[in-house]
Amino acid sequence: MRILLTNDDGIEAPGIAALHEALDGLGEIVPIAPRYVQSASGHGITFSSPLMVQEVRVNDRMTGLAVEGRPADCVKLALRAVWQERFGPGSRPDVTISGMNMGANVGINVIYSGTVAAAVESAFLGVPAIAVSLHLGDRRRTHYGRAAAIARRVIDSILEHELDAHGVVNVNIPRTESAAAPMPPIRVVSMNTAPGIDGYDRRESPHGQVYYWPAGNGMEFAHTAPDTDVEALLERAVTVTPLSYAMTDYPRMQTWRERLTGRSGE
Repeated sequence: MRILLTNDDGIEAPGIAALHEALDGLGEIVPIAPRYVQSASGHGITFSSPLMVQEVRVNDRMTGLAVEGRPADCVKLALRAVWQERFGPGSRPDVTISGMNMGANVGINVIYSGTVAAAVESAFLGVPAIAVSLHLGDRRRTHYGRAAAIARRVIDSILEHELDAHGVVNVNIPRTESAAAPMPPIRVVSMNTAPGIDGYDRRESPHGQVYYWPAGNGMEFAHTAPDTDVEALLERAVTVTPLSYAMTDYPRMQTWRERLTGRSGE
């Protein structure tokens, strides 16, 4: 098995290094990730500037390609160019794993997430993908190694089943602050769709210019629904949510057909 490993925190982030180590033995792992932090970059891609690429030795066990672009850029570049150069024409990864992100990607954050965007880009192009994120508590106590070990067990369970070529599975690991943290329960849940309630602090510079500083922790929402990813993660469960990038609102198709064309159906 050949695995494309990417993220949005940058190739030198502790999350991707921990996940790279935890995935040892699963297959041939090829890290291709942003050179710099791209958190909350969503599904942006680069059109007007070159994607500079450099091989980076992250640690004694991990060497990868650092791309001066966004997470979706990394995946597009990997699948459309780098993979063929490395493994031959027509070759593709068996799966893309994006993460382990330093911060949860649940609820509406899924839309903003570069981690999820990288996984979705892979699915666009026909390679199944798993996004992995870690809910952070006290950063000083976060145990990335244990979180990655938990993620590996979940990934193994997912890969026991045949994945749709265009499928995305979003995984969130609860706060892991000890090497002895037990394996949490796994819950398959839907995405919470309430808006976040993060705000902005109005400030003034020393020169009197008004500016706004984003406030909040990204995990506060107008409300949460039972059996959704936000509640399950706060209850310290691993959340697993299958995602789809098809955004057509099919239940309202007929309504708009009648409104705009006067036709009641085909």
